[in-house]
Amino acid sequence: MATTVFMEALSPTMEEGRLVKWHKHEGDAVKAGDTLAEVETDKAIMDLQARADGILRQVSAAEGQTVPVGKELAVIVAPGEPLGAGRGTGDEGRVAPSPAATAPAPSPAPRHSPPAAAAADAAPVKASPLARRMAKESGVDLKLLTGSGPGGRVVRRDLETAAARPAATVSASAPVAPVPPPPSPVPVSRTDASYEDVPLTQIRKTIAKRLAASLGPVPHYFLTTEVDMERAAEAREALNRDLGDEGRISFNDIVVKAAALALTRHRACNAWFQDDHIRYWNEVHVGVAVAVEDGLITPVIRHADRKSLREIGREAHDLAQRARNRRLRPEEYTGSTFSVSNLGMFDIDQFTAVINPPEAAILAVGSVTQKPVVADGTIVARRRMRLTLGCDHRVIDGATGAVFLQTLKQMLENPLAMLL
Repeated sequence: MATTVFMEALSPTMEEGRLVKWHKHEGDAVKAGDTLAEVETDKAIMDLQARADGILRQVSAAEGQTVPVGKELAVIVAPGEPLGAGRGTGDEGRVAPSPAATAPAPSPAPRHSPPAAAAADAAPVKASPLARRMAKESGVDLKLLTGSGPGGRVVRRDLETAAARPAATVSASAPVAPVPPPPSPVPVSRTDASYEDVPLTQIRKTIAKRLAASLGPVPHYFLTTEVDMERAAEAREALNRDLGDEGRISFNDIVVKAAALALTRHRACNAWFQDDHIRYWNEVHVGVAVAVEDGLITPVIRHADRKSLREIGREAHDLAQRARNRRLRPEEYTGSTFSVSNLGMFDIDQFTAVINPPEAAILAVGSVTQKPVVADGTIVARRRMRLTLGCDHRVIDGATGAVFLQTLKQMLENPLAMLL
C-alpha cells in the first residue's frame, strides 16, 4: 500500500519548512529511515525521513520551496504498484497538520526523472541561499570553494573569506578556513537599484513572530548594575592555566554559572508567565543566545546550577558550534527558564535584551573593560562589566529583580560565594 510523505513538524514551533535538498528523487528506491530531504525549520536544518520501503513517486515540491506542515510532498509505493491504489496515510510518521496547512499550496514543481548519470562537474553545489546570492553578485564560482557548513555546505563566511583572498588562491585544493560570523547577515548590494527585497528565511520569520509576541504584549522594564570583575578575571586566568589544552573558561561561562546559582535563591526570576498562572521552576535551564548566519538561536544549558564551570564551558562551546551549523536538535534549544545574551565580544558596554516568552527575565551582558574607579580614596584601574536585567513586570516586581541582581553581583565580585 502506498504511503504518503508529508511535511512533518520537525520542531515544536514549526509551521512550515523550506526544502533545502532532496536526497532521494523521483523513481529512487527508499527504505524506512532513509533521509528523503533536508528541511530548513524555524531554527535548524533537519532530515525528513522515509516511513516505509518502496519507490519514491509524485514528488510535488522543488528544492527551495516553502511548504506548510501537513502538506503532501510525495508518495512511496511498492515496486510495480499503480499510483493511487490503496494509498496509506502514513499516520505512523505524520504529525497533525497545523493551521498553516490550510493555506494555499504552492504550485507543484514539474515532475521529471533525473538523468541516469551526470558528469561530476555538473553535480549541484551544496550552498546556503545567502551564499548562492552572494556568489552570483560577486561572480564567484561556488565549485571552487570548500564549504565549512554542515555536510560541506558553502555558507556566507566561505564567500567572505574567499573575497578577502587573491583570486588565484581560491581553488578546490585550497580549503576555505571557517571564521566567526560577523554580526550583519546582509551582503553589500552591488546593483544600481535603489533597494533590494530579500525574502524572509524561516529563522527570520520566527524571530519576527517571537519579537512581536514579546516586546509589545510583555511589559518590559530594565535594571542595570556595574560589577567589579577583578576577582572573577583572576580566577578565570588561574583556572585556564590549570586547564591548559583541555578547554578554556570564558567570562560568559562564569556569568551563566553565577546566574544559575542566583536563580536558585530567587525563584521568582526563574519563572514562566502562562495565560492564567505563573510557573515557578525548581530546575534551572539557562538559554545562551548565539548569533547564527541569519539571526539568533538560544541553545539551552540544562541544570546549569549543578554543573561545573568546565562542564558549562564545554557544553556552551559545543552547542554554539552546532547552532551555527544549524544542527541543533529541538530539545537543545527549547525549554529554557532564563536567558543570557552577551554582546561583550563586540565591545558593547551596555544594552537591553528582549525577553523570550514565556520566560520572565533575560540578562544582557556587556564587555569587561578597564575603567578608572575610586578605591580607598585612590583612583585605580579595575576591570568592570555592566549587566542589564530585562524583566516581565507581570511576574517580577522591581525590588525582586533588584535583589536578584544584587545576589548575582556579589557572586561575580567574590567568586568564592558560589561555593556557599
